[in-house]
Amino acid sequence: MKLSPRSLRLALLCALSLVATAQPALAYIGPGAGFAAAGSVLVLAGTFFLAFGIVLIWPLKFVFRALTKPKKAPARVKRVVVVGLDGFDPGLARKYMDEGRMPNFKRLAERGHFSPLATSCPSISPVAWSSYATGVDASRHNIYDFLTRDPCSYLPVLSSSDIGTAPRTLKIGGLEIPWGTKAVFRFMQKSQPFWKLLGDNRVWSSIVRVPITFPPQPFKNGTLLSGMCVPDLQGTQGSFSFYSTKERPKGAHIGGQQYTVRRRGNVIESKLTGPPGKDGNRMKSDFKVELDDTKRKAKITVGDETVVVGPKEYTPWMRVPFDGVGGIVRLYLQTWDEHDVEIYATPINIDPDSPAMPISHPFVYAIYLAKLQGPYATLGLAEDTWALNERVVDEEAFLKQSWLIFEERKQMLWDVLKKTKRGFTTVVFDTTDRVSHMFYRYLDPTHPANEGKDTERFKNVIPDLYAKMDDFLADVERKVGDDPETLLMVISDHGFTNFTRGVNLNTWLKQEGYLVLKEGHETSPDYFQAVDWEKTRAFTLGLTGIFLNREGREGKGIVKKDEVAPLAHEIKAKLEKLRDPKDGSLVVNEAFVTKELHSGPYADAAPDLLIGYHRTYRHSWDCATGSVSAEIFTDNTKSWSGDHCVDPRLVPGVFWCNRPVAKEAPELIDMAPTVLDLFGVPIPKYMTGTPLFAENAGRPARTDGGSAKAAVAEGERS
Repeated sequence: MKLSPRSLRLALLCALSLVATAQPALAYIGPGAGFAAAGSVLVLAGTFFLAFGIVLIWPLKFVFRALTKPKKAPARVKRVVVVGLDGFDPGLARKYMDEGRMPNFKRLAERGHFSPLATSCPSISPVAWSSYATGVDASRHNIYDFLTRDPCSYLPVLSSSDIGTAPRTLKIGGLEIPWGTKAVFRFMQKSQPFWKLLGDNRVWSSIVRVPITFPPQPFKNGTLLSGMCVPDLQGTQGSFSFYSTKERPKGAHIGGQQYTVRRRGNVIESKLTGPPGKDGNRMKSDFKVELDDTKRKAKITVGDETVVVGPKEYTPWMRVPFDGVGGIVRLYLQTWDEHDVEIYATPINIDPDSPAMPISHPFVYAIYLAKLQGPYATLGLAEDTWALNERVVDEEAFLKQSWLIFEERKQMLWDVLKKTKRGFTTVVFDTTDRVSHMFYRYLDPTHPANEGKDTERFKNVIPDLYAKMDDFLADVERKVGDDPETLLMVISDHGFTNFTRGVNLNTWLKQEGYLVLKEGHETSPDYFQAVDWEKTRAFTLGLTGIFLNREGREGKGIVKKDEVAPLAHEIKAKLEKLRDPKDGSLVVNEAFVTKELHSGPYADAAPDLLIGYHRTYRHSWDCATGSVSAEIFTDNTKSWSGDHCVDPRLVPGVFWCNRPVAKEAPELIDMAPTVLDLFGVPIPKYMTGTPLFAENAGRPARTDGGSAKAAVAEGERS
């Protein structure tokens, strides 16, 4: 009996990828936790026995699987490929198709399908991509924002994952002997991704960088590389470093780590900051820059690697050694003149060739990709929008970084298309979203973010972005081929709109008497530092909603159960009348009472109101971090000038397909049941989306009336 190519490939992947990794691997990090690393000898020995065991038990596994093969309908396709272009906007796409910038997408629309794709509520990436993966709304997958509040402390916490530490003990007889700590990873998204259901039915899936897939959850018959919310090596969501010979103002905060350095002759030396070590202090790693002013070339040394670059040129990924663990970094000479030198260092990414924590399923998949194509960005939010927001780098540096990451992702797509001839493949590209956020001001000459910045050099960046994606589509179609049994879909999670005015709803809640500050305070800094919780009835954090300070839910809640609904409707009515004093415009298109919109089990823990802003408005930057400012309204002067945290009906995603669809108004939530249906896998009754193609098109996945009603209501609102 011969091993199947897939079984053999997995066995060899386990062995070869780790055999090539001779340094310590399998190290784990949690904020403040330090590291524990397994020795390379143990890793190699364990890998050998794992691969040997896979080969040895394969005949028994084959018989068992034959006897227990799940029952499913015949598949109607051989392969489904979904390419995600985060933030691609249907209005801009239609405009650029009409202008001739996107002939390949126009041809795809003519022979198959093109339409808006109703997004999630709220219309923000972690929520939308979670609905894509699970086929349910936010009240059933538990993700409503990037951030939520710890109900006990009111402090912000990441919505999707929790990385912490727990005591490690050795049990001997009746004794438990403590011997350090271990990292603990909790995945906060609920429900289950549809590729797990595919795997249970023996349909192979290749999942690459879909947001909200960290920590990676194991599933049968597939591989996964985690996306949004993978931390950097410091345990943050992206902490860059900036080194300058210029003295910076005292107390200036740039969203990263800033250092003043000295040039001694032609040499600058400093250190990169890493994760906490065994003593709890952050570890450091040396780097050196040797400048040749005549040739305008700089020799940069990090660890054992040395590269030569010019001004405004990124180094390749360079390995940064720390005690027991390593990461990867790119450096960039932002400024190099006769007076000053400024060096930008990306956040130190987890090294995919020797991951400090699990970032893929199986663990060795990340290593396999690194062996195949070299080091690549692993940080969930890899394009450094905050460095551009704080003007540490300029638009040129940001674009160069973004396209480098796009090329890495493209190579991953080419590999999975080559390896996955049958089954499901999905790869999500973030570059479209990040570039749209940072260059949207160029589409609006009156945008307040244009003041003091270039408005000409990069004015065609967004039109060119859509044209480049059209060229990319042509490459995808060539790789996919003309197989009639392959279904190709190109989707986005949401669209885009202008963001010119920030709204601090905490300040509005204070003015309306719903949020109260401690005596003597007129404003409050980040994280509600001056809020009097014993008198506060409502507050907001993150980008999407308002929480009521509910008794029994929040640590110091005062809003009683019978007061919740009346208070939510009272605030809703006032918000929908709120006008901008600048020009009298209405600010909120609709404030959604969450429990009337969503009926799932996690609606009770969600924000009690979801804010559907009109175009151009959004939570202000300080509002998102729990501050109470002096003014409700502020101009948005950040380079982050476009957004989508508005009424979801205003920013649908986009949907192309190489076949006509049978549903008149497709929704992002339909993707999961559609793929299951195409492969003949039964659609779970809990899913709230519906299949898009003939036979089962438009058939509700749920059968219980209340939930189906809620799903219809959400579809109408979206």
